[in-house]
Amino acid sequence: MQPAAPTRIALVTGASRGIGADVAQQLAASDTHVVVNYREKAKRADTVVDAIRRAGGQASSIGADISDEAAATALIERIGREFGRLDALVLNASCGLDLGVDPAYAMRVNRDAQRRLAKLALPLMPAGGQIVFVTSHQAHFFPNKAVPKGYAPIAASRRAGETALYAMRPEFDRRGIDFTVVSGEMMSAGELATTITRAASAPYPSGIVYVGGPYYLHQMSA
Repeated sequence: MQPAAPTRIALVTGASRGIGADVAQQLAASDTHVVVNYREKAKRADTVVDAIRRAGGQASSIGADISDEAAATALIERIGREFGRLDALVLNASCGLDLGVDPAYAMRVNRDAQRRLAKLALPLMPAGGQIVFVTSHQAHFFPNKAVPKGYAPIAASRRAGETALYAMRPEFDRRGIDFTVVSGEMMSAGELATTITRAASAPYPSGIVYVGGPYYLHQMSA
């Protein structure tokens, strides 16, 4: 028996492993088809898709380097052709913990690619849709709190990505799209994935949600 047509379509970038994979599996349900985006790890992405399907959910994988404009455009166009809509966009893929990374590359991935993908997705998103941007406490509070040596380009670029998306808030609001920033720590990965899933699943207060890191957050508020 074929599964019923999904009523919601969700795209999770960088979903072949880690938090992205956890979010994809939590989002998937009988009424939600999750598009598992990956850059290079097709087998890992297919493993996530298989796990979702075995659990009774609906999913497919699409490879695309979101930092490449043509690839990002093709990704969204394919979703448009196959599903005709996009209800939730989880911006999880980023240039992460590679110390000493080229600052220009970090900005292309963590700022330019995030803004571009959100802009491309908007025409497919109905009122009531959700956009969730995933970041870290170190990036969110940069430069007000010191970061590890060599991490500044990453923190600066991820902070710039968050700022760029906030600048799009008037457009999100006009279209009735909820925009939530989820800032967390890897040590709270389980809670982080659950919070991201909630923000991408239903109407959710726009703004910032902090997950984990009580000592870190206490230091910032002190």
